[in-house]
Amino acid sequence: MKNRVIAESKKLVMYSRANKLGLQAKLCIDVNCDVGESYGAYTIGNDEALMKLATSVNIACGFHAGDPAVMRRTVALAIKHGVSIGAHPGLPDRIGFGRRMMQITPHDVYDMTLYQIAALQGFVAAQGGAMRHVKPHGALYTMLASHEALAQSFAQAVIDFNNKLIVVGLAGSVFLQIAECMGLSVAHEAFADRRYQPDGSLTPRTEPCALVQSVGEAAAQAVRIAQEHTAVAVDGSEVPIYAQTICLHGDSPHSTKLARAVVRSLKSAGIELRAL
Repeated sequence: MKNRVIAESKKLVMYSRANKLGLQAKLCIDVNCDVGESYGAYTIGNDEALMKLATSVNIACGFHAGDPAVMRRTVALAIKHGVSIGAHPGLPDRIGFGRRMMQITPHDVYDMTLYQIAALQGFVAAQGGAMRHVKPHGALYTMLASHEALAQSFAQAVIDFNNKLIVVGLAGSVFLQIAECMGLSVAHEAFADRRYQPDGSLTPRTEPCALVQSVGEAAAQAVRIAQEHTAVAVDGSEVPIYAQTICLHGDSPHSTKLARAVVRSLKSAGIELRAL
């Protein structure tokens, strides 16, 4: 991956970033879940069950998933359970769940990001909550990880809305490098339920081995990332990953079971769960 910043020589830099977020390397980590992805008559995931386990949530903002009523209810649940609230803007592709690539310009990224963050903030403010972070969704997340112009536009939208928000993205990505250079706080993210390529990128969902299907394997990967700062790539090589937050997807059939296993394993390993 271009300009990866997770090489061994950068270890102290990553620890410094963790400390800026109030996290101690190896001892503390955030567990975030994507929620609020239901819409209309369709229910996706078990948001309340996940919020009892996670420390942070990323709430869909109506483009790839979610709708105004779902956003309002999901914010209320997050406040009820005391989890950190983040906006989860995505591409305007509800049918593809925001996971299909689109031809978009930097201006498109700026506009759709600002629009979605502001929409969610309306519900957060109305219920007396506070937004803590922003995490792009799906194909947008992947595009930002390596596309400098799009990454700059996303970061600028966050800055123009609220420069105190933390930007969450793929650990070691160009996206986070740019966001941090532009003055934003960032959180490097790893995944318990996704497989990695040797360069630290995520295995595309179009490939059969993209997802970690075993609950036990996902839990073990989460603990390994938190303790050893590594994951095993699809080719068997070891990939260095320095992360302050671990993601659990909320739309898989066994998401709640997987989340319980990951949280239980992290705690059993002596790792404290702490929100961003």
